[in-house]
Amino acid sequence: MEKTFTIRDAIQQDIPTILGLIKDLARYENLLAEVEANEETLNKWLFVKEKAEVLIGEYDGVVVGYALFFHNFSTFVGRAGIYIEDLYIRPEFRGRGFGKTFFKYLAKITLERGCGRLEWACLDWNQPSIDFYLSMGSRAMDEWTIYRLTKDDLAALAKE
Repeated sequence: MEKTFTIRDAIQQDIPTILGLIKDLARYENLLAEVEANEETLNKWLFVKEKAEVLIGEYDGVVVGYALFFHNFSTFVGRAGIYIEDLYIRPEFRGRGFGKTFFKYLAKITLERGCGRLEWACLDWNQPSIDFYLSMGSRAMDEWTIYRLTKDDLAALAKE
């Protein structure tokens, strides 16, 4: 029997798996200490408030990766886009085309929904991923820098 790779929408029962994959990705990026997500917060934001979507990739019934994405908006394009927060394939399953299949799937969703862009960020040191993204025809937005406010900075600014 031939093994198959499938992509499906995540369901609430996938929350422990999603959290495990998030931690795997954070470990890979040397950012595990920054993970605050837990099953309760993921349930609240993914399935109650429905602020992001998760796709689960399975190979012969084994979860090999996930993609978490949400809609953003471009005033210049005048329509929504899709922003990929995470796309992660477990290391032992890389090099089999699963990542590219995820991107094709997300590209189709982007077009079906009438969105104008598919975007994501990548750490500067992650050359294997950068090479992969460039091989698909994407381009780096080198002229843009991401800025971020978190916990204490947000609280301080909100008090002003």
